Amino acid sequence: MAGQSQFALLRQRRFLPYFTVQALGAFNDNVYRQSIIALLFFLGVSTAERTLYTNLAPALFILPYFLFSAIAGQIAEKLEKHRLIVITTTMEIVIMSVAAAGFLLENMPLLLVALFLTGMQSTLFGPVKYSILPSVLRPEELTGGNGLVEMGTSIAILVGMIYGGLVFKLAGSYGPEAAALSVVTLAVAGNVVARLIPKVDAGAPALEVNWNPIPESRAVLRLARRQLAVRNAILGVSWFWFVGTVLTAQLPTYAEVYLGGVVNDTALYIFALALFSVGVGVGSLLCEKLSARTVEIGLVPLGAFGITAFLLDLYLARPGLPPATGLTIAQFLQAPGGWRIAIDLTGIGLFTGVFVVPLFALIQSRTPKSELSRVIAGLNIQNSLFIVTAAVLGVLVQMDGVTVAGLRIPLPGLSIPQVFLALGIANLLVAIWIFTLVPEFLMRLASMLLVRTLYRLRERDVDPAIPADGPALIVCNHVSYMDALILAAAIPRPVRFVMYHRIFAIPGLRWIFRHAKAIPIAGAKEDPVLMQKAFDAIDAALADGELIGIFPEGQLTRDGGIGPFKSGVERILARAAERGQTVPVVPMALRGMWASMWSRRADAAGAGRLARMRVPRRFRARIDVVAGPRIDDTAGLGAATLETQVRSLRGDAA
Repeated sequence: MAGQSQFALLRQRRFLPYFTVQALGAFNDNVYRQSIIALLFFLGVSTAERTLYTNLAPALFILPYFLFSAIAGQIAEKLEKHRLIVITTTMEIVIMSVAAAGFLLENMPLLLVALFLTGMQSTLFGPVKYSILPSVLRPEELTGGNGLVEMGTSIAILVGMIYGGLVFKLAGSYGPEAAALSVVTLAVAGNVVARLIPKVDAGAPALEVNWNPIPESRAVLRLARRQLAVRNAILGVSWFWFVGTVLTAQLPTYAEVYLGGVVNDTALYIFALALFSVGVGVGSLLCEKLSARTVEIGLVPLGAFGITAFLLDLYLARPGLPPATGLTIAQFLQAPGGWRIAIDLTGIGLFTGVFVVPLFALIQSRTPKSELSRVIAGLNIQNSLFIVTAAVLGVLVQMDGVTVAGLRIPLPGLSIPQVFLALGIANLLVAIWIFTLVPEFLMRLASMLLVRTLYRLRERDVDPAIPADGPALIVCNHVSYMDALILAAAIPRPVRFVMYHRIFAIPGLRWIFRHAKAIPIAGAKEDPVLMQKAFDAIDAALADGELIGIFPEGQLTRDGGIGPFKSGVERILARAAERGQTVPVVPMALRGMWASMWSRRADAAGAGRLARMRVPRRFRARIDVVAGPRIDDTAGLGAATLETQVRSLRGDAA
C-alpha cells in the first residue's frame, strides 16, 4: 500500500466520488459563467452593456465569500460532511434551475441573481472541499490527494470555460436551450455522485453556530492565523490566487495584442489558458513524486522561484508587439519566440502547482480537525480579498492616471508584458518575505535537495508514529553528520534536534541547523554551562508542544554499531514529569548510513578524514528511516529499554 501511486485513489470509494463531485462543481460553475458571456454575444448587446455585465458577473460570484464564509465554516464543522455535500449539490440543482429559466427567458438580471446564488453555494462547499481530505486520506496520501484535487479543478475550469464558450456556437439558434440543459444536467450528476461519498464525522458536532457574519469572520481569521506556519501557508495560498488572477485576467488581451491572435477570436487565448492550466495540473501531480509521499513544504520555495523565473522569461520572450498579427495557433508557434512563450506559460502553471499543493497539505496536516473547516473558511475570505485586489490592481497599473475630485493621480501605465515583469518581481519579494518569516520553508528545501540528491530515502512507519500535534521526544541511533538532516526530511513536522555543538558549527550546514532551531549541547566535563542551557531549551520546547530529536549515544558511532544510550533521555522525561507533562517517545533507527562518506567508517579503517571525504561509491544509495510504535506511557521508561528498541529497529543494516 505504501508504494501505491496517487492515481490508486481514483479507484477507491473514499476518494473517487468526492473527487468527481468537486470537479463537476468547478466544471459547471465555469460552463455557467462562460455561457452568460456567450449569451450576451448571442443577444447582440452593445459593447458598453457587455462590458458592464462581464465586470459585474465576477463581483457577484465572489461577494458571497466575503458575506458567508464564516457561517459556512461553522456549518461544515458542525455537520457530517457527506450530508453537507449532498445538501450543497441539491442547492446547486435548484440554483441551476433558476439559471436555466434565465437562459430560456434570455433574462440577464435573473441569470445574475442565479450567479450570486452559485457563489453562495460555492462558499458553503468550500470549507468541506479541503477539510474532508485529512479524514479520508492517510498522512502519506495528503500531498497526492491534494495534487489530484488541484489537477482536477484546473482542468475542469479550463474545459468548462471552453464548453461554455462554445455551447452557443455549436447549438446555433438553440443556444439558450443547450446552455440551460447543460447546467441542470451537470448539477444533477453532481448530486447523484455526492450520494456515493462515504460518511465522514463532523469536526465539532457540538459547535454553536454564530449567524452574525461580521464577528465570526474576525474569529475565523484569528483562528487561521494562530499557528505561524499555517498562517503563512494561508498567505501563500492567497498569493497563489493573486498571481493566478492577475495572469489569467490579462490573457485575452495578451493573446490578441501581444501574441498576434485573430481579432475577436478566442482560439489563441484558450490555447494560452490551456497551457497554464495543464501546467498547474502537471505540477500538482508531480508534488507526490517530488515529496516522496510526505507533506514536503520544501517544495514551496522551489515553486515560488520557478514561478518568478518563468514570468521573467515570459516578459523577455515578447516585451513588445508581435512581428505579425492575425495568427492561428499553428502560425503563432512557428513565429519567432512562439514555442518559448508556450513553454513559459506552461512552466508558470507547473511551478504554481508545485507551490500551492504542499501549502494545502500543510494547512490540513497541522490544523486540528475540529477547527479545519473554519480555518478553510478564513482562507476563503482572505482568498477573496486577494482576488479582488488583484483584479483592481491589474486594471490600475495599466492606466496612465486617474482623476479623483479634480486631482489627477499618476499611475504606471504598464503594458501587459510589463505587468508580467512586475508580477514576477513582486512574487520574488513576497516569497523572500514569507521565507524570512518562516525559515522552515527554506530549511526544508535545503534538506530535501541535499538528502534526496545524495540518497534514495525510504521511510517506514514514520507518519503513524509522529503525533499530529503536541510534544514528542524522538530518539535515534547516531551514524553520520547527516543524521539530523535525513530525519528532518523524513518527519512531516519540524523537529528541533539536540546535537553536539561541534557538528552544529560545521560550515555549510550551520545555517540549516540554526534556522531549524537545533539545540547545541556539550558534555558535562567539556562545557557544563552549555549543557545546562541545552536541557533548559529542551524542556521549554516540549512545554510549547514541539518535537525534540536526540541521539542518546552522545556521539557518532566509530564501528557502525550502536553505543550505550546515556541517561540524558531519562533526565528529559523526568523534568517534563515534574511539570506535570507526559511526553510521548518515538524510537527510530537509521539504516544504511555507515557506508556514507559522512560517517566515521574511514577513521575506523585508519584512513583518516581525507579518505572519508571521498566521492560516494554508491551515488544515491538507498537508506531507511524506520520508526517503532510511539510510546505514550513513559513512566519508568529507561535509556536501556529505548536502546534495545532502536537496536531491534536497525537490525543488521548499519
